[in-house]
Amino acid sequence: HLTYGIEHISIATLPGMWERTVTVGSAGKLFGVTGWRVGWAIGPAELIQPTLSAHTRIVFTTNTPLQEGVASAFEQAVANGFFDSQREEYERRRNRLMAIFDDVGLPYVVPDGAYYLLVNAAAIKIPAAYEFPPFIEERGPNFKLVYFFIKEFGVSGIPPTEFYSAAHKPLANDYIRFAFCKTDEGLEDASKRLQKLKRYL
Repeated sequence: HLTYGIEHISIATLPGMWERTVTVGSAGKLFGVTGWRVGWAIGPAELIQPTLSAHTRIVFTTNTPLQEGVASAFEQAVANGFFDSQREEYERRRNRLMAIFDDVGLPYVVPDGAYYLLVNAAAIKIPAAYEFPPFIEERGPNFKLVYFFIKEFGVSGIPPTEFYSAAHKPLANDYIRFAFCKTDEGLEDASKRLQKLKRYL
């Protein structure tokens, strides 16, 4: 549902892919209720059965009232146009966050979906003598970059190297993932805080 100007095509709908695909969804992401920990997996029985077995042994169960709440949210979302208004709202916030990084001079990947902006912070010049705690130092340059943003600007992001295999982590060393599923006030606060970034370019 959360795409901007393009139609999402599920890989499971492509020829020969249904029998090889488990489509996973999250109410936390879709409805902004991350603490509920309710999700779903859709696919052929021969893939879903082992998925269910793993879920039963790892998580065991999800509480029933929250599952009912998600079912009700789906029913109401269609009736009240929730997905359209959510898409419009997130697109507006995405554009605001992009404008913030345009202003401070850092490039980014324009997202066609979800609510994250991947910012290239390679131009940031962290002072050579800047001190990092050992637990950050040992995690490498991407964690140091994110730590610097938190300590110096009070703006937190995610080090995308966490999503890469060891061999490919260097590809993401210069990037930080920022979420724009925030309040307008939060985005404006980030805009003011990030003005300090210009002195490190």
